[in-house]
Amino acid sequence: MAEVEETGNGLQGVADTIDEWFGEITGFFVNLIFGTNVEIPLGAPFPEGTTLWDGPLVVLWAIVAAIGFTIYFGFVQFRTAPVTFEIVRGKWTTEDDPGEVTHFQALTAAVSGTVGLGNIAGVAAAVSLGGPGATFWMILAGLFGMCTKFVECTLGVKYRHIDENGIVHGGPFKYLPVAFRKLGRLPVLIITGVFAISIMLFGIIGGGMFQANQTYGAIESAGSTLDEMTGTSAFAFLGTDTSAFIFGLIFAGLVALVIIGGIRRIGSATAKIVPTMAGIYVLACLIVIAVNITNIGDAFGAIISGAFTAEGITGGVIGVIIIGVQRAAFSNEAGIGSAPIAHSAVKTRRPVSEGFNAILEPFIDTVVVCTMTALVIIFAWPADYEEAIGVGHDNPVGLTAASFETFLPGFSVVLAICVALFAFSTLITWSYYGIQAWRYLVGMSKTKDLIFRSIICVMIVIGCMVSFGNIIDFADSALFLCIFINVVGCVILAPKVKEEMKQYLADRAAGRLFEDPNELPSDTREMAILEFLQDKPYGTSFEKRRD
Repeated sequence: MAEVEETGNGLQGVADTIDEWFGEITGFFVNLIFGTNVEIPLGAPFPEGTTLWDGPLVVLWAIVAAIGFTIYFGFVQFRTAPVTFEIVRGKWTTEDDPGEVTHFQALTAAVSGTVGLGNIAGVAAAVSLGGPGATFWMILAGLFGMCTKFVECTLGVKYRHIDENGIVHGGPFKYLPVAFRKLGRLPVLIITGVFAISIMLFGIIGGGMFQANQTYGAIESAGSTLDEMTGTSAFAFLGTDTSAFIFGLIFAGLVALVIIGGIRRIGSATAKIVPTMAGIYVLACLIVIAVNITNIGDAFGAIISGAFTAEGITGGVIGVIIIGVQRAAFSNEAGIGSAPIAHSAVKTRRPVSEGFNAILEPFIDTVVVCTMTALVIIFAWPADYEEAIGVGHDNPVGLTAASFETFLPGFSVVLAICVALFAFSTLITWSYYGIQAWRYLVGMSKTKDLIFRSIICVMIVIGCMVSFGNIIDFADSALFLCIFINVVGCVILAPKVKEEMKQYLADRAAGRLFEDPNELPSDTREMAILEFLQDKPYGTSFEKRRD
């Protein structure tokens, strides 16, 4: 947020009032979601007072669920890479399959909502608050989160509905009512309604305000770089609230031009934008890593040692774990329930095929891109990072830009362009996610849709004018409320996903993937699965038992 005081202009006062009001709401929401702590003592032979966990229940649930899914599905995210790559390139897809977009388009649409500022500003926020060790826990959360994505995206397709116009309606709004149906109609409506509100709030705050806030932060950093290079103050105006307001209006206007479309337009746009913006950013990271290749051992040493020694950081090692898991979840969105909305539109007759497809998202987002960003930061280690350890920083994307400037002078200008593209694609994707929640709550009509899209655009403008800390805290609260509800539903329906997985792998081995699984005789399906598990035992031995 701009901090320069503007005399004779009431905009500064308006921005301060909005930020104060937003901060009060954020404080209440954060306490509501993260206020319930769980303490798990270790006991003897560990020293008295030593705990395995002492932190928020919602964060612990996300961790335990991801590990539990990984074990239950026999580490599926690590052992089925050939299956995943077959699906991404459309080997088993036909034009006659029901749905709206290809596997590749569904993947890029979902990745556009994950690979973005969470990888640039989010990693900077994690490292500046929790030190290099936060990176270790981000990577670990990403690896386990791959299986969570597998489960939720399979369910998103399995319980989707395709209306008479060929439009797909899927995601948590379809499978959560199935998961909780034994509780009765009213509890199902309440639980799903709370989930819809939380994912809508995250879309508006995390998908809208956060993107706009950090995009403007990147532009401010780029302006400062240009002023230093030219020895002028031509871009000093970027430090004013007036500039932030004008930028917000322009950015919101551009977003508005796109979000009047549906999933087809999003799939088409992101399929072109994501590879370009990701390629530019990853290339820059690789250049910096190559230049510092002799220091990579020390960098990973700092990451690993910092993961288990966290002096000066609130909560110690547990505090660093929480920071890493929060930033990983914000970045890759595993378990939130957002990705199943996009993935449910895929052309396929086999739901689990999209689960295999979605496995790639947390890997690309967190394990690869987030790690690259962290390495750039650790190699450079600007003074601002040391000052922010345990406290955080109000412009994380500016700290990332400063790290790149250490090795690639002037790159902050290119980074600002990349950030704008990341933010733009994320915004149009999250507008699609958010409107699904909005429609669930208030119904579907052109007028109602226009109201929601207008809210998104207004909040983009406000996002440029309020503090980063309030935005990220509110977004985290909405995000983990989503995870808590969605993952409970995924746990209940996990056996259904396992059945889909076994049948798909069996039919793949038998060469029957082009056949409609619903048209195969039940005895044929059962025999194929049993033969497959006998001949090619995937995962652990418990998968061989007949369910």
